[in-house]
Amino acid sequence: MLHFYRMDYSRRSFIRSSSMLLGGLPLISMQVGAINDKTIRVGLVGCGGRGNGAAMQALAADPQVKIIALGDIFPDQLMRSLTLLQRKDTARVDVPEKRQFIGFDAYRKVIDSGVDVVLLCSPPNFRPEHLDYAVRAGKHIFCEKPVAVDIPGLKRVMASIALSKTKAINLVSGFCFRYSQPNREIVSRIHQGTIGAVKSITTFRYGGELTYKERDDSWSEMVYQLKNWYYFRRYASDMIVEQSIHSVDYMNWIMGNKLPLSISATGGRQSRPWDGVGNTFDHFAVEFDYGEGLKGTHFCRQQNGTEPRNSVEVMGTDGYAEVNIMRNYDIKGATPYSYRDPINNMYQTQHDELFAAIRDRRQVNDGDFMINSTLLALWAKLSAYSGRRLTLEQVMNSTEELGPLSDSYHWDMAPDTLPIAKPGLTSFI
Repeated sequence: MLHFYRMDYSRRSFIRSSSMLLGGLPLISMQVGAINDKTIRVGLVGCGGRGNGAAMQALAADPQVKIIALGDIFPDQLMRSLTLLQRKDTARVDVPEKRQFIGFDAYRKVIDSGVDVVLLCSPPNFRPEHLDYAVRAGKHIFCEKPVAVDIPGLKRVMASIALSKTKAINLVSGFCFRYSQPNREIVSRIHQGTIGAVKSITTFRYGGELTYKERDDSWSEMVYQLKNWYYFRRYASDMIVEQSIHSVDYMNWIMGNKLPLSISATGGRQSRPWDGVGNTFDHFAVEFDYGEGLKGTHFCRQQNGTEPRNSVEVMGTDGYAEVNIMRNYDIKGATPYSYRDPINNMYQTQHDELFAAIRDRRQVNDGDFMINSTLLALWAKLSAYSGRRLTLEQVMNSTEELGPLSDSYHWDMAPDTLPIAKPGLTSFI
């Protein structure tokens, strides 16, 4: 259940807004079509690194999975993906030319090509439209994070999630921390009261710059931006939404999907040249105020030469939990615990559980926390950009849209001209 229940943005107003969003959606059926044979046909939308990884994991998750369709905006990227996947398993990667789709509308063609499952791995600005189309078509879905880059897009996702539940669609998210066994053990113990009442949560995601592709003389501005999409607000929103949202999601997980009363954040561009690539920040610092003295804090940066850190610390009345991702998972205090079993491949577990649910005709749907964790990251970004403490009601009234719908994109579009935000000078929209 979504916890959009604080202040004036009540459960009733959430249901009312969701109903309005759903009003124009045709209910194709109340349940997705049955898979009539042993083969589960899979299509991939977005043939970059994460998409290729998801396709590989889908093949490993079930011996009867077949990749039958690929879609991307770049022909060379699609062909690299096809070569890589066929090298993995030629027999189960059956993507003839007629099911190789190029262009901004490729997602529709993949979804309409006879697939049972679609892997949505394009840049996140396209996610609301891709998810909407996949849900209407009744497909099972693996959906990368985040699910939107702005609040209007997130509201569209809310409607898609509501519809997916009526159609018994299996929907697994790219919030991979939730599929890590040691993380599950730690969070389960926190929820059981092992450290007492939670009083504070602190998360860090420190690292260097992401990969950058130098401009080629043959590229248009649109090609250049889409080759480096994570540096541009139109496609990624910002680093806290695109990357360190995993840490924000971990906090949301511990809090049981409960939303804070308000968020106050700051951020900026320190190490990245002001006139360098893109218009995103290279660091954020955020306070999530849950009321009654309970605070969450998050710190993230993408700055070369700095010390990396990927950690979660939870203070309780009877102890504390300390997690360093892929290193140690410990609880100290009245009931100590340390995870000592092998660490699973959380990316693989996502697909293992998705395809097992499809086989068993169970429904797994990550939609509620996909929405709330994306909301928290967007909320923090908008607070940092404006330099204002924002309530849930305020942020849900944001009307800023960072880009057009997928099918409106074309290679001659004007480049993204949004300036780098300046806290205190950039208006909240």
